[in-house]
Amino acid sequence: MRQWRVMVRKEWLELVRTWKLLWLPLAFVLFGAMQPVTTYFLPDILAHAGNLPEGALISIPVPSADEVLAQTLGQFNTVGLLLIALAAMNGISAERFGGLAPMLLVKPVSYRGYVAAKWTALLALIGIAFAGGFGAAYYYTSVLFERPAWRDSLAAFLYYGLWLALAGTLTLLFSALLRSGAAAAACSLTLLAGLALSASLLPETFAASPGLLPKLASARLLGGGPAGGWPAVAAALAVIAAALEAAALVLRRHPAPDAA
Repeated sequence: MRQWRVMVRKEWLELVRTWKLLWLPLAFVLFGAMQPVTTYFLPDILAHAGNLPEGALISIPVPSADEVLAQTLGQFNTVGLLLIALAAMNGISAERFGGLAPMLLVKPVSYRGYVAAKWTALLALIGIAFAGGFGAAYYYTSVLFERPAWRDSLAAFLYYGLWLALAGTLTLLFSALLRSGAAAAACSLTLLAGLALSASLLPETFAASPGLLPKLASARLLGGGPAGGWPAVAAALAVIAAALEAAALVLRRHPAPDAA
């Protein structure tokens, strides 16, 4: 346990040294605050755009607070996933192919402990970033529109937080499998897009798919949608556990590039 704590501290210092602990939360806060602010001022922006005929009236329905939060989650489902993939894409490959991972694993550090330490630090980074972004969206939505229902907002936060944790875990797995960080990010994003698309098109068939989590989060805010999210939650947790075990297995079999 002491060795694991030391490894987590090393990963945390690495997040500080590479500025990930700064730029990722700031980016999430920016995108989280931008959606309600842009939605609120959109009629004024269009009115002053200067491309409308004289006397034209702009009538845009005012969205509800829950709709604004759901739109914010839509932003996180594109830009947010990309940012997380960029932050995690070199998590293992940089050390493995740079020669540092084999040196660390020679010491009394288990492969599972090595992967778990990286995952713990990454999960903390994702949690801080998403909490900041969702909190900014909730605050500005409350100020500019109305206060969203906190129970539904909390449920949506947990559903979507698990989806982001899955995104980070899959990127970490591909970082162990592939030499290129860009390839790891691309493979992770492609897999996530496939999961989300299949669950969106066939929600009943893929009721136990982790790809249903974004839809469950939005449905909790907007009402309706698939009922009961426990199968998707259980599947996401199972995939996360399997991905971490697979990453440790890859390192156990091929700790160094020349051992592959």
